[in-house]
Amino acid sequence: MTVTAIPTYDPTLFQGAAPYYVRYRSRYPQALFDKLTELFPIDGKGRLLDLGSGTGVVAIPFSDRFSEVVAIDPDESMLAEARAEAIAQGVTNIRWIQDRAESISPELGQFQLATFGRSFHWTQRELVLEKLYPLLTDNGGVAILATGDDPWNSDLPWKKTAIAVVKRWLGEERRTGKAGEGKWQPLPVPHTEVIAKSKFARQERFEFTFPKDWTVDSYLGYIYSTAFGLPSFFGENRDNFEKDLRASLLEVEPSGTFTEQLSASALVAWKH
Repeated sequence: MTVTAIPTYDPTLFQGAAPYYVRYRSRYPQALFDKLTELFPIDGKGRLLDLGSGTGVVAIPFSDRFSEVVAIDPDESMLAEARAEAIAQGVTNIRWIQDRAESISPELGQFQLATFGRSFHWTQRELVLEKLYPLLTDNGGVAILATGDDPWNSDLPWKKTAIAVVKRWLGEERRTGKAGEGKWQPLPVPHTEVIAKSKFARQERFEFTFPKDWTVDSYLGYIYSTAFGLPSFFGENRDNFEKDLRASLLEVEPSGTFTEQLSASALVAWKH
């Protein structure tokens, strides 16, 4: 088996990001959850396995479609935020587990659907799909979710400005993990190819768009939620970075409000 993703978990990957992640990361549109409910179909009696669950951005809003949700993430600070958020929203049918997706086993039971919300790329993808296949019911499948809000690939002037500021303070190369010393690398093999070589029978991608408004403060919070812009990366320069970002963004848009049409996608693979 050839592993095409990160082979071991780096505990510094999102160190310090959790309180920003739960507040500032874009949510998935309800239409995406409605589509998954239609595709499988989900009737409220099955179980959901959410892998790389983070602060619960999939598990919590999708929980009312299932009898039970098992949400797994290796980062305890992310899970702490998720538990608090679930309590705040009155959600009681989620079991939170601190572990890696690579550690799943039949002891977890059977699931109608497994989801990855912006997390599949951090896993040993081939291994996880292999372990996941027998845990799914015959009418089950996998949904790999993503939002198209990565500013490194945006043509929007204000997002380009934000990344230019990040580069001024952190350098030209995109950082990730290893306490800020790691460098981001694109996946050598796309998810579609990994799925095509797995036991899963077929796959299809679904796209959604929705409006998103940002302020300077909320976009700063977004940056602090990412693997490339953790608060710790800026060290003693953090205050100066924030002043630079604020002044630069307001120069592009003096109103301080930034609107965009975001995309969300679900790459779905069926067991049969």
